[in-house]
Amino acid sequence: MPKSIEYLLKQTIEQLASAGSESPQLDCAVLLCHVLDKPRSYLLTWPEKQLDDEQYNIFQQLLARRLNGEPIAYIVGEREFWSLPLKVSPSTLIPRPDTERLVELALDKITSATTKVLDLGTGTGAIALAIASECPSVQVTGIDLRQEAAELAHENSQRLSILNTRFLAGSWYSPLQNNDVFELIVSNPPYIDHADPHLVQGDVRFEPKSALVADDNGLADIRIISAQGRKHLTVGGWLLMEHGFEQGLAVRTILEQLGYQQVSTSQDYAGLDRVTMGCWQGEL
Repeated sequence: MPKSIEYLLKQTIEQLASAGSESPQLDCAVLLCHVLDKPRSYLLTWPEKQLDDEQYNIFQQLLARRLNGEPIAYIVGEREFWSLPLKVSPSTLIPRPDTERLVELALDKITSATTKVLDLGTGTGAIALAIASECPSVQVTGIDLRQEAAELAHENSQRLSILNTRFLAGSWYSPLQNNDVFELIVSNPPYIDHADPHLVQGDVRFEPKSALVADDNGLADIRIISAQGRKHLTVGGWLLMEHGFEQGLAVRTILEQLGYQQVSTSQDYAGLDRVTMGCWQGEL
């Protein structure tokens, strides 16, 4: 069987498309580049290059996993976020482009007076590392329920030399001291309802349910983060949370009932409600 890049691209794209991949060309290119340890440009420059037997066998193994629906990010162990190449694992959510909107809004709230930022449910460390990379004078803390996720986030920080970070394991604010306060708290928490049909579709089938699903129609963790966040925000500090596109009103209501001010919801790149924020002005 021919093993040239050109042949494998053509054949594999057809296989992936037939299997229902939404991005067969990209999937194939990423797998080939991973096996060859080459950039995307190599595939166009050297289409006649042949994979050796070992490379071909590895490619077929990885392709079989993708045809079974496993996310590309888990197969190659990496996903880019905010132009940062992050290691990923099945213990963490795969960073998504929509979450870059949360980073943009967070950066808008950071001023010269900002010294500490907290990222809850940090996973790979994507949000924390994106903010820390843009604001080297700010200390960013990331917390994740899973020890292995916190360790992966720390590993990413070391690989990328983004050292104004620390990563802790525990449930939401539990690893913090009572007097730990931040000018900004951000979170992409679990917000999907247990009965949501999307949980059995696409990449989310392989992602940790603890990072996706929450009780109370997906709002339980958002309520905890909002209520307990008041103790860990400075006066004038901001809380920003990503949520489902139909949850904007519910999240605004939660924040307003808890006494947050200047509550508003911003849209993602598709024009859908995605991030709700509020400012804490101290006890009422």
